Amino acid sequence: MAHIVVLGAGIGGMPAAYELREVLGNEHEITVVNANDFFQFVPSNPWLAVGLRKRKQITLPLEPLLKKHNINLIVGWVETIDAEGNQLILKDGQQVAYDYLLITTGPKLAFDEIEGSGPVNGFTQSVCTVEHAEKSHEDYLKLIDDPGHAVVGAVQFASCFGPAYEYAAILDTALRKHKVRDQVPITFITSEPYIGHLGLGGVGDSKGMLEHELRERHIKWITNAKVTKVEPGKMFVDELDASGEVAKQHELEFKHSMLLPGFKGVDPVANVEGLCNPRGFVIVDKHQRSPKYPNIYSAGVCIAIPPVEATPVPTGAPKTGYMIESMVTAIVHNIKAELTGYPVASKATWNAFCLADLGDTGVAFIAIPQIPPRNVTWFKEGKWVHWSKIAFEKYFLYKMRKGISEPFIEKWVLRLAGIVRLKKD
Repeated sequence: MAHIVVLGAGIGGMPAAYELREVLGNEHEITVVNANDFFQFVPSNPWLAVGLRKRKQITLPLEPLLKKHNINLIVGWVETIDAEGNQLILKDGQQVAYDYLLITTGPKLAFDEIEGSGPVNGFTQSVCTVEHAEKSHEDYLKLIDDPGHAVVGAVQFASCFGPAYEYAAILDTALRKHKVRDQVPITFITSEPYIGHLGLGGVGDSKGMLEHELRERHIKWITNAKVTKVEPGKMFVDELDASGEVAKQHELEFKHSMLLPGFKGVDPVANVEGLCNPRGFVIVDKHQRSPKYPNIYSAGVCIAIPPVEATPVPTGAPKTGYMIESMVTAIVHNIKAELTGYPVASKATWNAFCLADLGDTGVAFIAIPQIPPRNVTWFKEGKWVHWSKIAFEKYFLYKMRKGISEPFIEKWVLRLAGIVRLKKD
């Protein structure tokens, strides 16, 4: 009997645990190790930040969900991964031995890279965790009572830009409903070289469509933005030119700010010699497996994917739910292959699919493959995306409650991609 440990219980880790149990049956032991005792649906955090969701609506307790499927749960912080000794060492001293380790931790939020940023030791808000979104909501309520300038965006080394666009538009919509939008100028700042780059080199007409959305909402923007420092109520931003030189310096005063931070690998993962790249992201081969430690697999935001292209301000490549789902399925089948004496053969399809809610409308894109040139490039806007994201949230949480492991994003995307091809033909 093998012991498979899943490190992290997020959008990658939980489906991985369920799919491992379904594919491997009860012959092998599966353990999930997570810092918190709950699952959080991170894509809903921008809604939580403006009061459109409550914490209990987008979180689920882990223990009863996993217990129903004979999956162990250990709640605790991992201090060290002993990759040579095949064990995790937790901060409380507990040791967890494994035959296979699946790392799905998500990123370390690198607020410390910019002085004064972040919701804990700084002066900006975040929607990266449910706790951050709750704190951002408190700051949002202060903005309603005492309106002023808002700054929203994503800083250097960010690799997930969708939530920044979402939050800017959702904030705009919420402020209009409270009839104070006219008292809250909004500036969108981003490390992207242009609006709609998204860390993907653009997708179809993403530049034109997202610029149109920002103009319609009277949101000004600064691209190639490098945040150098944040003070109480003031942000210092260098705007770089195409060659990476400072073209203009901005001092932006604000009453409310939400900035997505740069991403790094979490410390216990980043500290394993030979496992990660310089920023702590797990290096994987085409089978999602570490080249140095063949019994370690990884999926999701914590893996190393090179940027699509060099940009004046560093930007990372995003890992969307579609891609994560594909990685998880490949890993599960590769572990099964090894356990049954077959060669590892499954590969993930690194395609991008995103639903971004914009408060009263939304944008959706498909990029197949994620890195250009692409077979399918599709970017659309409409209120249907707003409702689709709500439906996606409800169904994903339903899947987590019921322990459903069957991937469903890929079927949806391929159906849409087929429609796109038919229209083109």
